[in-house]
Amino acid sequence: MSFLTLDKVSHYYFSQTQFTKALEDISFSIEAGEFISIIGPSGCGKSTILSVIAGIMKQTEGNIYVENKSIHDVDINIGYMLQQDYLFPWKSILDNILIGPKIKDSLSTEMREKASTLLADVKLDGLEQHYPSELSGGMRQRVALIRTLITDPDILLFDEPFSALDYVTKLNLENTVAQIVKNLHKTTILVTHDLGEAISMSDRILLMDTNPGRIANTFTVPTSIRNEKPFYVRRHEDYQPLFDYIWKHLNDEADVERNEV
Repeated sequence: MSFLTLDKVSHYYFSQTQFTKALEDISFSIEAGEFISIIGPSGCGKSTILSVIAGIMKQTEGNIYVENKSIHDVDINIGYMLQQDYLFPWKSILDNILIGPKIKDSLSTEMREKASTLLADVKLDGLEQHYPSELSGGMRQRVALIRTLITDPDILLFDEPFSALDYVTKLNLENTVAQIVKNLHKTTILVTHDLGEAISMSDRILLMDTNPGRIANTFTVPTSIRNEKPFYVRRHEDYQPLFDYIWKHLNDEADVERNEV
């Protein structure tokens, strides 16, 4: 039994005179603890999938299940990390991290200790009372990661969380996130434009095409790559053949899209 299942999910945007299909007939399943990435051209609905899973918007058609029960009928905790860190500049790092527990009225001494432990895990210990303006972009994203993890989410949704970072910081943060997610056995979906990032971090990769957004192909990342830390995956002997194979499919989908316009 899969942990999370999308069954023929479609989403339409309506105006007074017409509608646009953002997603059409999206179906896939994720096992508990699995890490998948969604790639594809801009406008294919990658972020819309995350928003529908998170309940930010309601799908027009189809269903989403958690362990064969409607996602609306289960008590599920979803963590959502975006491209921008959205830290409150007037709050300390610790207070930013503890916003979720405070909103849920679960703030406790143990939760504060957990926040400090997680900060140490990402090498930000001792910075609890600093403010976002005192941190680099990569450090701020690590804080955003801890804020996402502090409530112990059942599902993690990442919407291009590394795209605004410089390349070295991005690679280091990929490494940190992958290690933490694997250690905590979190079910994770990453939306990214970076094929190398998708290969480096994922168990499977979903390729989408657009107009409307559909799943065009699914690729399984070899275990030999999955056993490596993301920082080293790009030099693994199995990396480039997989990159080239998926890249060909990416370009094939782009060619089909251009010919249909």
